[in-house]
Amino acid sequence: MNQKNNVTGSSPIPVFSVLYFISLFIGGLNPLTAQSLSFKNAVIIVSPNVTSPMKETAAKVLSEEISKRSGSALPIVGAWPKSGIPVIALALSSDSDLSGKPTPAKKDQNSPEFKTEGYRILTDVSEKGNVTWIIGADARGLLFGAGWLLRNLRMAAGTVQLDEKADFASSPAYPIRGHQLGYRTTANTYDAWSTAQFDQYIRELAIFGTNAIEGIPFQEGEAPSPHFKIPSAEMRIRMSEMCQKYDMDYWVWTPATFDLKNNEKRQAELEMHEEFYKKAPRLDHIFFPGGDPGDNHPSNVMPFLKELQSRLVKYHPNAKMWISLQGFSVEQIDYFYQYLAKEKPLWLEGVVSGPGSPPMAETRYRLAKQYKHREYPDITHQIRCEFPVEKFDQAYALTLGRESVNPRPYAYAKIHEKYAPFTDGFVSYSDGSHDDVNKVLWSMRGWDTQKNIHEILKEYASFFFGKNIDQEAASGIEALEQNWKGPLAENGGVEATFSFWKTLETANPKLKDNWRWQMLLMRAYYDEYTRLRLINEQELEKQANEILAKADLQTIDESMEAALATVNKADTQPIAKTIRKHIEDLTDALYISIGLQTSTAKHQPRNPERGAVMDFVDYPLNNRWWMADKFEEIKKIKEPIEQLAQLKKISSWENPGPGSYYDDISSVSKGPRVKTISDDATDVAWWDSGKSRKRLSSQLFQREPALDYENLDPNARYMIRVAGFGEALLRVDGKRLSPVLYNKEQDSFKEWIVPLSLTQDGKISVTFDGPEESDLNWRKNSKISDIWLLKQ
Repeated sequence: MNQKNNVTGSSPIPVFSVLYFISLFIGGLNPLTAQSLSFKNAVIIVSPNVTSPMKETAAKVLSEEISKRSGSALPIVGAWPKSGIPVIALALSSDSDLSGKPTPAKKDQNSPEFKTEGYRILTDVSEKGNVTWIIGADARGLLFGAGWLLRNLRMAAGTVQLDEKADFASSPAYPIRGHQLGYRTTANTYDAWSTAQFDQYIRELAIFGTNAIEGIPFQEGEAPSPHFKIPSAEMRIRMSEMCQKYDMDYWVWTPATFDLKNNEKRQAELEMHEEFYKKAPRLDHIFFPGGDPGDNHPSNVMPFLKELQSRLVKYHPNAKMWISLQGFSVEQIDYFYQYLAKEKPLWLEGVVSGPGSPPMAETRYRLAKQYKHREYPDITHQIRCEFPVEKFDQAYALTLGRESVNPRPYAYAKIHEKYAPFTDGFVSYSDGSHDDVNKVLWSMRGWDTQKNIHEILKEYASFFFGKNIDQEAASGIEALEQNWKGPLAENGGVEATFSFWKTLETANPKLKDNWRWQMLLMRAYYDEYTRLRLINEQELEKQANEILAKADLQTIDESMEAALATVNKADTQPIAKTIRKHIEDLTDALYISIGLQTSTAKHQPRNPERGAVMDFVDYPLNNRWWMADKFEEIKKIKEPIEQLAQLKKISSWENPGPGSYYDDISSVSKGPRVKTISDDATDVAWWDSGKSRKRLSSQLFQREPALDYENLDPNARYMIRVAGFGEALLRVDGKRLSPVLYNKEQDSFKEWIVPLSLTQDGKISVTFDGPEESDLNWRKNSKISDIWLLKQ
């Protein structure tokens, strides 16, 4: 088990200072200095002791990636060139020489270039010519060393240089560093990729230290994607070939979504697997998710996996079998560990921990040392997921949703730091290109747990955008993460981030077709547009409520009409149309450049929740849809007095009057007294395919919120009102109260009178007991969305 490491990356650049970087860093390339080394006319030579395919792959990666960025194609040669020509030499640490020239590898076996996957980069400068050595412990070490060089070279048209001489050595902290790239309909990008795009992406992941790729070869019941370039059965073999080419471990994720007691289906599954095993040139690991998806008891799963392993090793003798305990009950988890203790299966390599698994530390402690432990982190979602964004504004949750462009380098560095020590590494859960920054962060922190996060982002920006803007692009990525923190309307940094990226966009027109650049720009524009809409639409609703508050018995219809016209100005008088148009242009460009499916109408994603952010770019950020529906209900009420009462309830919903309090549960901007959070963000609704017309506050909820109230009038009587669904088992200062009104229907109300004895000290704590609903799907659990403390 690895020891815990501290996050040592620098703090994110403050959002108020981002404009400073524009003037400080935007400029031309650094000139060639006395310490820098030019590779413009260099050649590449590879030790004959490096075996194929890495002998060809490592040199080809260097030559091609340098050529793409500089126009200089470095030739790969078989012998040392004449004196004076720069050389990039690839050798193994076990080599004593390379074509007669001694290698400068250290003899200390504890040096990184002697450790698995390790490497050393060393520049040897002399009058006869400059040699930059890439010395690998093994084939992978050579590729990862080449990756270091590519990340640190300054490359532009006619320029290939290191800014200073190198003497750097490194080996990975964790042996498993991978990402899932599922060629399936569910993905928002991968299903649109060609084999060439997969090959390039796998190469780029390797450049940043990734050593494993996980495919999804079968998925029962899922129709082929309309974007498939080749059938999935063919792509899974092509991915195996790519992993062989780059010496990546090839994992496959293979659930059983049928009853394993059904012998006919069981046999068919075994035969389908074996046919795939037979055709795949490389296959290293099978990952069987226990219960996500699937609903089989481990007493049926373990014999199935044992038989699967017996077929696997016929074609891939060193391949391993893994299982996750996702979705297992306590009884099923205990059965699994009892099985391990009794059977001690040698065919099982280890356990994978992902969303819905037992706690990571518990798994490592219960798991015998002979079994490995891999993390399966969800780096692709931001709500209704394993690692939701903390204090995520509802405006983002409604528009960007669950699966949008989501660089979160600092958040994921903390998550990696917390869980990695209990594992042997990770293969992440990803469903598209939108989490690209997160993949790089995980790979590089999996390699070096102490690596500075800002430096990781600089290397990312340098390789993909150019070293001349690495600093500001890295800061811009950090600023995008900051955009998502806290109440959006109060976050003026969003405006600064937008201005920053807009300036970068203008200054770097050559990057306009770069899909990574397009993604980051799109987020900057989208965040700004959403904030401007939120401020505008909330103000329109405030004005509409003021109209309703002034209504009397003679102006009911007139007031409803005027209020609705006011909130609907969000549609009839739209703002920021230029920004809105550019968002659409960028998302269309992303579909062309990388296959990112952001619009149901245009791009045919599997469903709107899978990254279709353009479906929701104009989703109401005030309650105009709800208000229109309520007005129709009110018009059907026969008594004007009751109609007026309903209008007053709407107008005072969030402003119940002096001495009274309102909290929108789980809202970062309208729930100031709420102390609790939902740690998996299942408190954000997904109703009617994301187009719910319900009041916005009803779409945020918790099961057991806790609130504190202060500065209460000890002589006043208070009533608590709750809106939501199902049960609400309320306590005040620990005392269970009996309701005077208790409706369980959606959007109905419950009320309790607070005893005077509890408010005598001027404060109360409100909590809720959790009802017993273990037999229900979490989507059907009781919900509390709004809470009022009303002074009578």
